[in-house]
Amino acid sequence: MIDLTFALYYALLGAGVGFIAGLVGVGGGGLTVPAFTLLFTAQGIADQEVVHLALGTSMAAMIFTTFSSMRAHQRKGHINRPLAIKMVIGVTAGTLLATTIAAEVDGILLALFFSIFMLYVAFKMFQSKPVQPNANLHSTAGNIGVGGVIGTVSALVSVSGAGMIVPYLIGQNVAVKHAVGTSAAIGFPLAVTGALGYLINGWEHTATAELTLGYIYLPAVVIFSITSYLCAPIGVACAAHLPAAHLKKALGILSLLLSVKMLAHVATLSGWI
Repeated sequence: MIDLTFALYYALLGAGVGFIAGLVGVGGGGLTVPAFTLLFTAQGIADQEVVHLALGTSMAAMIFTTFSSMRAHQRKGHINRPLAIKMVIGVTAGTLLATTIAAEVDGILLALFFSIFMLYVAFKMFQSKPVQPNANLHSTAGNIGVGGVIGTVSALVSVSGAGMIVPYLIGQNVAVKHAVGTSAAIGFPLAVTGALGYLINGWEHTATAELTLGYIYLPAVVIFSITSYLCAPIGVACAAHLPAAHLKKALGILSLLLSVKMLAHVATLSGWI
């Protein structure tokens, strides 16, 4: 059984991330991975594999939110199906490759890669330069290849990939609303594949007594997903009344700070500092 105090922490984390996702239109991978890492350590779950467990749990928790987003865009007809299918082929392959690699990599290196990626995200959030359409559109092979790269990076940092997919699609002359919708359609299979990858590649670390399957901690997934799902609409409703652009930049900085804290924490656990 999970301690009620930690259950409350996961519920609050899910509520906060769900609200932020609805408010500024970005996922909370930058928040959930370092938060899960710190909470799992405090709870006494995992040790050297705590970053792996945080990545897998975060990816599994995204399944429900990405599915809901995909269905919403599907009802509005905002999904470019042919383009989504091409990119999903690459995304699936890249995600499976990344989770296989991640299972063999030391947690400190995963934390370092995550922190560098969050630095990049924070930098991009302070840039207002619009994406320029590309006169030379990519072929099917090009879309699959880009999908593979996005899937690989997304699985290593446990994000839905929207921050990379949407700009790419806009650059491919896809209208903004269809770029967002198509990104949502790609994000769902990415989350499913990533979760399966972390489950399968971490299966030898399964601990039924602690309710972990592979690199997925089930109580955190369930509690986080419920509160995140319930609070996302509240964020959407508040978006018109709050400075979402400024909050998005603040989120980028917060994610970076948390990732650095996670890196220092994991380095301490590993005896690096």
